[in-house]
Amino acid sequence: MNIHEILQYLPHRYPFLLVDRVLSCEPGKNIVALKNVTINEPFFGGHFPHHPVMPGVLIIEALAQAAAILTLKTMNVKVDENSIYYFVGIDRARFKQPVQAGDQLILKATIERQRIGIWKYSAQAEVDGRIVTEAELMCTVRSKEP
Repeated sequence: MNIHEILQYLPHRYPFLLVDRVLSCEPGKNIVALKNVTINEPFFGGHFPHHPVMPGVLIIEALAQAAAILTLKTMNVKVDENSIYYFVGIDRARFKQPVQAGDQLILKATIERQRIGIWKYSAQAEVDGRIVTEAELMCTVRSKEP
């Protein structure tokens, strides 16, 4: 999926859209996506000026966005004005290596289960074939409240 297709599935926009391309997606199973980490990212000015490192919470958010695409493709729905995708939980998050400007972040999420509208995923982010972050994520799709 290119960026134009991704925008049909995610409501996020600059500067909070953190998925640049989907490399593979098997609905009901898993997704592999890509985030190019560039020096012009808005967070690098303050995190940290002399050693730019991508904040761990944004790596987790990028994984959640990849998981959202997987969920919506599995459900065979696209973003609309009546529903929203919420990140509802995280377990066992581990940050194993810093992600720096110039890195290409590979985002992987696998559906572990889906029950009563809650989707659970095992997720990993990699740089150059090495795991930099891993976590279990939980998300849900809900109707927007008036």
